[in-house]
Amino acid sequence: MSTTNARPGRRRNKDVPEGPRAKFSQLLPYILAHKGVVAGVIGLSIVGAAASLAQPLLVAQVIALVEHERDLGSLIWWLAALVVAAAVISGFQHYLLQRTGTGIVLDARRSLVRRMLHLPISQFDTRRTGDLVSRVGSDTTMLYAVMTQGLVDAVGGALIFVGALIAMLILDAVLLGITLLVIAIALALVIGLSSRIRVVSQKQQRKVGDLAASVERAVSAIRTVRAANATEREADAIDEEARGAYRMGIQLAKVSALVVPVAGIALQVTFLTIIGVGGYRVATGDITLATLVSFILFLFLMIGPLGQAFGAITSVSQALGALGRIQEIIDLPSETEADAGIVPAAAIETDDVIRFEDVSFAYPAAPPADGAATSPSVDGASNSTPLVEGSRSERLETSPDSDPRPVLHNISFTAPRGKRTALVGPSGAGKSTILALIERFYDPTSGVIRFGGVDIRGLDRTELRSQIGYVEQDAPVLAGSLRDNLLLAAPDASDADCVEVLRSVNLTGVLERDERGLDAPVGEDGVMLSGGERQRLAIARTLLAAPPVLLLDESTSSLDGLNERLLRDAIDAVAQNRTLIVIAHRLSTVVDSDQIVVVEAGRVVGVGTHDELVDSTPLYRALAEHQLLA
Repeated sequence: MSTTNARPGRRRNKDVPEGPRAKFSQLLPYILAHKGVVAGVIGLSIVGAAASLAQPLLVAQVIALVEHERDLGSLIWWLAALVVAAAVISGFQHYLLQRTGTGIVLDARRSLVRRMLHLPISQFDTRRTGDLVSRVGSDTTMLYAVMTQGLVDAVGGALIFVGALIAMLILDAVLLGITLLVIAIALALVIGLSSRIRVVSQKQQRKVGDLAASVERAVSAIRTVRAANATEREADAIDEEARGAYRMGIQLAKVSALVVPVAGIALQVTFLTIIGVGGYRVATGDITLATLVSFILFLFLMIGPLGQAFGAITSVSQALGALGRIQEIIDLPSETEADAGIVPAAAIETDDVIRFEDVSFAYPAAPPADGAATSPSVDGASNSTPLVEGSRSERLETSPDSDPRPVLHNISFTAPRGKRTALVGPSGAGKSTILALIERFYDPTSGVIRFGGVDIRGLDRTELRSQIGYVEQDAPVLAGSLRDNLLLAAPDASDADCVEVLRSVNLTGVLERDERGLDAPVGEDGVMLSGGERQRLAIARTLLAAPPVLLLDESTSSLDGLNERLLRDAIDAVAQNRTLIVIAHRLSTVVDSDQIVVVEAGRVVGVGTHDELVDSTPLYRALAEHQLLA
């Protein structure tokens, strides 16, 4: 069987959606943020325009003096000085434009990244990581061309254009009329092409985003890809995405290339016409040779700004296509803004830290805005489920392309202060979703979750999360060092604290095998650690912060018996006077809990101690018989 065929189920979007279009008014804030430098550039443009406009006038005087065999005097030196001054001004202006363009890209990236990191978790469920990275990298770079390829420089060019136009009108109105007729036709064609350039540029950036997403997907799962002998299939799939970006780039090149011959033809036709008609008028005595030469010099002065205008139209059109993708993310409401319409319920007196009151929930089913939210699995099956929270089986309950189906149904239970509550149930029952709701990664579809008697939708998310330590089911290890990972939730912790918490989870061996100690790198996604070490490091990170509430999602599932016992001892030590909610994987984690909540198909089917549930709840009894490994 050939390995060059595209993988089945992989989506091929030949018709790339245009997406939202940005307006020029949305580009202005980025430029006006550097208004001081822009004003300086415009000032230099005015001075440079004056120096350039004075040159043809001096040339005309030189020709007139030569015709009458008169001494040139210092006139030639003034002309040389103007040429040098115009060149120096142009060089400094170029530097300022490059600097400002780089500043605009920085501003766009900072605002985009800040907004991106504050988006609701549901947005990350329906968007591919590589595409988001592409918006920060590739799309923002397109804004650089706005400054460096003509927009502000065109201001000075406009002054030269107007000045040359006035001078040409004074010199000869007939030749000016011919010039304007040709330029008007060329300008109309370029403006017509600009709208097409914007559309094609946006499609190309989307294709680049698809390519980045495919590369990120394959690289992040490279071991799985190799183990599945899927390397060539993945390479072929990425190659197809690259070809898609190439094809859109060719389309953009074709449309943009039309601007060049339009400008060239306009220049040639204008020049040849002026030479012909102007020569005839010199021969008939309507104008002098000096006047014709000056007119032609002004014509060339005017053609330069006209080319800048054509370039500005093209670069701005491309930038607006990329800006549309940037603004699509910036215009999304952040977590805080999404809470604006929520009216929290009143607080109630309670000894319970957390209380669920008839809570139902379905994962959001918003279709992806970029048309490319699904992430195919290695075997080719399309995976359109959220990519972050909840167990895989829970997230399969809802697809972004379908109507949402409830994952939780009228859940009610309490987590008493300073006690340990265990959540047990079959895979996909909704246990991880319950923890995600406590962290406010999502809000309930109906019902109320109270934290200390207050509806958590009325609490500041930052303050809420500072009270909660959360170890996810597949808790990630961040690229960097051991210290970087430990200080993520406790930035003020000392080295001694870090070493102690690593000792408590039996990770001193990791410290000892690298002479760099806490500065030892863990690799991308913690690849230099074993699965159990990654899990223990994630738990150590949470234990170091020591918040009053701990949420542990199957925190010992990857550990052997010895490390599980050591970790339980560490959790027991830090759990004194703290509230724990633990998703249990093994019976040994459950039996010592103050209460156990049994969840099945998104419903609570039993609450009690181990002994009580063995007698009262058949599902729990069956799970206990199988050591809760179901």
